[in-house]
Amino acid sequence: MKLPTQPFIDGAYRAGTGAPIQLINPASAAPLGAVEGVSVAEANAAVESAQRAWESGWRDLAPGRRAEILFNVARVLRENLEPLAQLECANIGKPIGDARDEIGLGAKVFEYYAGAVGKYFGQTIPVSRGGLDFTLRQSMGVIAAIVPWNFPFPIAAWKAAPALAAGNTVVLKPASLSPLTALRLGELAHAAGLPAGVLQILPGSGREVGDALVTHPLIRKVSFTGSTEIGRRVMELASRDLKRISLELGGKSPNIVFADSDWERAAAASPMSVFANTGQDCCARSRMYVERSVYAGFVDRFVAATRALIVGDPRLDATQIGPMVSAGQRESVEEYLADARRSGARIACGGDRPAGAGFFLNPTVLLDVGRGDRCWREEIFGPVVAITPFDDEAEMLRDVNASPYGLSGSIWTNDLRRALRVSRTVQSGVLSVNSHSSVHVEAPFGGFKQSGIGRDLGMAAMDGYTEVKNIYISES
Repeated sequence: MKLPTQPFIDGAYRAGTGAPIQLINPASAAPLGAVEGVSVAEANAAVESAQRAWESGWRDLAPGRRAEILFNVARVLRENLEPLAQLECANIGKPIGDARDEIGLGAKVFEYYAGAVGKYFGQTIPVSRGGLDFTLRQSMGVIAAIVPWNFPFPIAAWKAAPALAAGNTVVLKPASLSPLTALRLGELAHAAGLPAGVLQILPGSGREVGDALVTHPLIRKVSFTGSTEIGRRVMELASRDLKRISLELGGKSPNIVFADSDWERAAAASPMSVFANTGQDCCARSRMYVERSVYAGFVDRFVAATRALIVGDPRLDATQIGPMVSAGQRESVEEYLADARRSGARIACGGDRPAGAGFFLNPTVLLDVGRGDRCWREEIFGPVVAITPFDDEAEMLRDVNASPYGLSGSIWTNDLRRALRVSRTVQSGVLSVNSHSSVHVEAPFGGFKQSGIGRDLGMAAMDGYTEVKNIYISES
């Protein structure tokens, strides 16, 4: 497998003089290769190039032509689905089936926003003075997109595609752990007809390159997905010149199971709501509340379903759970488990490493976790779930909403009135009833409270990448 090793700038791979990024295959713990990082000077030059590309044609390109190019990008991505999936699998240990799904999702995102180009516009407004008042939705300029390592390809797509569809240019910084498919995205998008400079991919240090992008005066908006801690820093830096921002940050999502639900189905389905992607997911339903009358049966079935999950080589089609992304990430999760043991929690299954190389950790179910314990309150970002019984709906919901996060969650009930009542009460940006699906290309995605600001996906994303200009023409 040939790896991309250089930044993608001005329509071509070019040498980077920043610190090289050494990559490790997390399934084997063996070296994978190295990517040249960009320097701050090179990042600044890329932003200036993106500004020129915006001014010289992309912002004024006929909408039909812009849509045609983005449809071509979607087509080319689908044509390269398998090599992109294999690249993602090697880079971050993503199970190959999941990697294929995510590359397909990225192509679907480009297709969706290609179709949105000609369907997104301003409005005319009757005003008391007479005349004509109307609004324009105009592109902003250069967008900085900063992408995490857990879902690198789809999140790169759902930041780049709507920004490009709205007429902006994009400078995208992938996470240092996962730059490979983003670099290929730049290459393939330009092969599909995207003009040079319109999408640039800058691997490099978050502290150096990321900060340089956030503070660059030509960057008009920063779209960031990552930890709440880094999101705060992005917000502080962007405030210096009042840049627009969108932040999709951490989560500690609840999974609420009522006794009137098909709780056996919930028990069978819910393990993948937290253990998919090895738990490295801000939407992971890592706090489970189960009504006491079905708690024991639910736990038995949930643990059995968890033990049946196939943990192993991410290159195999049968694998459901791959390795964690790095040795450091696994060690962080193991520190949480050690703390849980000290606090008296009971491990119903998992909590250990399977035999062999790589950064694997078996899916772990914790019981008897205190509401004040770290494993209940904090985002672990690993394959760990804590399950607790509840008796009173109102008391349970108070605990759900006591979290500083509010990204996602699930509610299992067959009572429609309860589903509506609880959905209105839970303070989260995305909820699923009798499901654990969080992401739909056509619907807005984002969180409440410390889970972020703004929305990705759906037409809401187009709102976030445009400025509204109001124009009034007098009759007299």
